[in-house]
Amino acid sequence: FKVYAIDKNEDALKYGREHGFIMDSELKEDELVKKADLIILSLYPTDNVKWVENHHHLFSSDTLITDVSGIKMAIVNKIQSIIQKGEFIASHPMAGKEKSGVEYASASIFKDANFLITPTSINSQKAIDAIHDLAETLEFANIEIISPQLHDEMIGYLSQLTHVIAISLMNTHDNVEHLIRYTGDSFRDLTRIAKINENLWSELFILNKKILSSNIDNFINEMNEFKKILDDEDIEAMKKKMILSTERRKMFDRK
Repeated sequence: FKVYAIDKNEDALKYGREHGFIMDSELKEDELVKKADLIILSLYPTDNVKWVENHHHLFSSDTLITDVSGIKMAIVNKIQSIIQKGEFIASHPMAGKEKSGVEYASASIFKDANFLITPTSINSQKAIDAIHDLAETLEFANIEIISPQLHDEMIGYLSQLTHVIAISLMNTHDNVEHLIRYTGDSFRDLTRIAKINENLWSELFILNKKILSSNIDNFINEMNEFKKILDDEDIEAMKKKMILSTERRKMFDRK
């Protein structure tokens, strides 16, 4: 494959060329867009929409466009309504790091990860197959095809709620410098994703506000239920909670 990139950060492009991630090119942005068979939108969700608005006139009828956004319903229909030529089919590689930038790029993070394809009724089977092939080429462990609605519901729980919990846990105790000397792996594991890109994640949260808010309510209810069990010293009820969580967690273990 010949991979090119467009980025406002010239240092990122230089790094990508030096490390063989992207091809060197003297072509300008518009010429690269015209040249592309596949375009992967890697901006923040609302910026993806703006970019398509400004560049869709450069697409050909054979141009395939996808994205890596962590939210779908807020952008998919907008992008599809803008495009006159080519086809946009949304996708979401469920792999990442708590650090951003091309210097932290690593293809190895895909190998045990899930890849979600989120077509709408107007997407062609040809486009779905092409993105499926892309995920296979990148060696994702599991590829699923789901609706944008189901994607946002699942992500609201599996990703967004977990980030909210990590943020809240880090902000619950003010004396962090004191705690550093006593922390163990459990705290580090739970709060790894608290090192967060505040600009990206605040946008993701707002764009999925209704679903995320409902998940937060459910989590608060579960915490209150556990607190009552604790206050009542109901050890049998507490054990049942722990047994249930253990059994459910086993299902997530990677083979």
